[in-house]
This record gives sequence, structure tokens and C-alpha cells, in this order.
Amino acid sequence: MRLHFEPWKIILIIFIIVIGCFVAGLNLFPRNIIASLPGWLPKGQISLGLDLQGGSHLLLEVDTKTLIRDRLLNVVDNVRTALRKENIGYTDLGVKDNSITFQPRDTGNISAIRDILASANITKDMTLKVGESGLIELEFHEDSLKNLQTQAVEQSIEIVRRRIDETGTTEPTIIRQGDNRIVLQIPGVSNPEQVKSRLGKTAKLAFKLVDETISPAMAKAGQLPAGSELLPVAENERSGGNAFEVIQRRIIVGGEDLVNATQSFDQNMPVVYFEFNSLGSRRFGDATKENVGKRLAIVLDGKVISAPVIRQPILGGSGVISGNFTTESAKELALLLRAGALPAPLKIVEERTVGADLGSDSIQAGKLACIIAVVLIVGAMFLFYSIFGLFANIALILNGILLLASLSLLGATLTLPGIAGIVLTMGMAVDANVLIFERMKEEARNGRGVATALDYGFKEAQRTILDANLSALLSSVILFMLGSGPVKGFAITLSLGIIISMFTAVMVTRLMIAIWYKRARPKSLPI
Repeated sequence: MRLHFEPWKIILIIFIIVIGCFVAGLNLFPRNIIASLPGWLPKGQISLGLDLQGGSHLLLEVDTKTLIRDRLLNVVDNVRTALRKENIGYTDLGVKDNSITFQPRDTGNISAIRDILASANITKDMTLKVGESGLIELEFHEDSLKNLQTQAVEQSIEIVRRRIDETGTTEPTIIRQGDNRIVLQIPGVSNPEQVKSRLGKTAKLAFKLVDETISPAMAKAGQLPAGSELLPVAENERSGGNAFEVIQRRIIVGGEDLVNATQSFDQNMPVVYFEFNSLGSRRFGDATKENVGKRLAIVLDGKVISAPVIRQPILGGSGVISGNFTTESAKELALLLRAGALPAPLKIVEERTVGADLGSDSIQAGKLACIIAVVLIVGAMFLFYSIFGLFANIALILNGILLLASLSLLGATLTLPGIAGIVLTMGMAVDANVLIFERMKEEARNGRGVATALDYGFKEAQRTILDANLSALLSSVILFMLGSGPVKGFAITLSLGIIISMFTAVMVTRLMIAIWYKRARPKSLPI
């Protein structure tokens, strides 16, 4: 008989219910108490979304124009190096709009220039065009530009996530919107200025040699060498914010070779201590060994933080960035360096703040909706199905507990659509029980005994339950795949609710009815 349960099945069902109650109960305690629990215990809790506890909503745009221009400037340096190596003369090499242009001194070298640039892999992602006067123009392929933009947005999303997660903010929502925009929602943050400050910094770190063959004044007068650039010195006590340095464009070591950065103190002054990976350590060691007595500039976002003289080779793969830092600004810089540099600047297109009062109203409305739904369902089930309705109501409560436990284990963020999914799940949770009970009544009317009617009720209703729930589950999976943000939250809540309702209806309710039948041995169905 299908109402028979093997002992291991009973133990498994009880185990799942006990674990579910424990995990769901963790949401009743503060996070500091949960953190003190042994490491092997689950510690997941449900976080409230932006619409429930308030916070900030930012729409960011990746400045792809700046990104493309930076890439073109890098290509200019590569073109210059390749042509000089082969002693090919040219004039007016530079960036114009979204392309690189230069004029060969001898138009007879155009074929050789094609080969030189191709061998240097410069034209791999670029199209080379030759004008009537021999003017050469290089521009990125359309596919290369699209890939560059996609990679920049994806990299920016990951770096934004690292920066925001280290602020202690729980469960930020970071999703791509359109071709070059990012939606950032930060629950619990009512003043986004600190977050905006962190996101507004590109944090591109580079170590470059100072060009001491020319003074900043001569560079300002137009005598800047081709391989150098004039950069401002970050405001500090020595420069007063008005100083400039002539820096070689060639990067000795970049920020991508950093493995760690922390705030520390040197002679009671806040500094940033950094460490390179093995490749960066080797490059940094070789550069300092070959340039003892010269000045090495630490450049961050196009500004010279400091430019100390290399007194001796630095072979340990670590160093210190000093400047006019406060403790907080040093911590901020260390955080940005750890998270990595943004591939392009981020512009804030839209900013909204959701007040906590609105979130509180939403929570109260959600609670009221859940309470009304539970009361109506419990009352209707008990009214129509007597003791079987009681079993269904117990299964409904367990369904809610297991749903909360599942969301906690996933570390889900609960939003208003999520609450809507929970309320909808409550209605669907008893749907399977209604199908089973009605089938039992039909079998009893056809003259079957109590045990057979109970057995056939579960057996015959299972196909209908499975079909209905699979259809609803498929719809929620499509919502999850095609939706974003709150829509995904609704889809996750609905999917979990469907799966759990099948477990509680088919397994838990059947177990309770089987235990009741063995003890009561009724002569007729009480429904």
C-alpha cells in the first residue's frame, strides 16, 4: 500500500524539517550572534532589498570614449616604436577622433609599413586605410570595438562588486543595463557620497621613470619629447598642488601586478604598503637595479603621487606609497588598489535614494498580506476538509518554514516581488492537497474502502500535480533567465515554493495521513 513508509524515509523527512526549522530560525537572531556560531553550522540569513529597508540606487555609465582613446594612445606608442625600429620616417602621428593618423615621409614605404605593423600585431584588430596623399589611418574593427566595450562593462561590474563588498554593504544588486550601463542598488545606504567617491576613481596605478632630460617648464613651452607626458603632482605639502613632472610613457610595472595593498604607518605618517606578484616583483627589481640614482614616479589616475629617487635596487617585491594621506584616505586607496583599476571611468547617470520609511511601509503591507493569506487559506482548508485540512495547514506552515530556510541558505535578498512570490506560493502550496483530497472523495463515492481511497487519491492525483507544477516551474525558470533584478527574485521565490510545495504535499501530508490512518482506523473518510 502506498501509505506505507519505510523507516529511512520517515527519518529523512523529519531530518529535512528539523534542519529547515533551524536554518529559518537563524533569521530571528542578530548577525553578530550568528557569526559566533561554530564554522560547520549554516549561517545564511535573508537580507532585505532596497525597496524594504531603503538605500541608494545608482545608474552608472562606462565611459567607452575615454577607453577607446586610451587604447588608441597605446597603439600610437606601439606604432612609433615599430616604425623607428625599421627607420621609417613619418610626421603628424597622433589620435584624431576614433582613429590614428600619420603621414609617411616617403609614400613608397607604404607597403613596407603594412608589413611592419602586421608583424607587430598592430593591425590584427585594426583596419589600415591609405588616403590619396599617402596619409595612413588606423581604426578598430567594429567587432573589436564591440568586444572592447563588452569586456570593459563586464570588468567594471566585477570591480564595482569588489569595491562595494569591501564596504560592508550586504547584498548589493549589480546588473548590466543596455550596452554600457550598470545598475547598482545598495540596500541600507542612505548617503551614497562615500560609495560615489569610490566608484568615481579609476584607480589606475603605474610605476614610471621621470624624464629628467627636460624640465616641466620646457615641456609646457611645447618641447615635450614624443615618449613622455606632462603630469600634475597630486596635492601635497611639498608641491602646494601646482607642480608638474615630465614622466616617461613606458610603464615599468602596472597595478595589475599588485597582489595586496594595505594601510600602514611610516614614521607615524599614514602610507599604503603594497606587494607585487612574481612577474611584477621581477620587473620592479630589474627596473630599480638598472636605474639607481634616477627618480621613479608613482602615478595614480594620471597624477604623480610621489617621485622618490631610487637609492638602491628594490628586490623584495614590495614597497610603500607615501604622500599627504590621512588614515582614511590611505585605507581608501588601499581598498581601490586591492579591488583593481576600472578599465574606463564611470559616470553617474541617475541617482535615487529610497527612504527607510517607504521600506517600513512595504514590510508592514507584506506582513499583512501574508497574514491575511494564511488566515483565509487555513480557515478554508479546515472548513472544507476537517482533519485533513488540519494536515494540509501543517504542511502549509512547514512549506513557509522550508521556503525561508532555502532563501537563507542561498543568501537571498528579499524584495517586494519576493514577498509577492511567497504569498502566491502559499496559495499554490495547498493546491496539490486540494487535488489529492478531491480525488479521495471521488474514489470513496465510487465505493472504494478508506485505505484504497486514500491510496488512489495520492496515486491518481500525482500526475496532475506533477504536470501543473512543472508548467509553473518552467514559467518561473523562463522569468529567471530573461528577467533581471526584482523579476529574478520573484522567479527564484516562486521556483523554490513550487518545489517545496510538492515535497510537503506529496511526502509530508501523506506521512501525516498514514500515521493518522494506522492509529484511528476510520470506517469512512472524514471529508
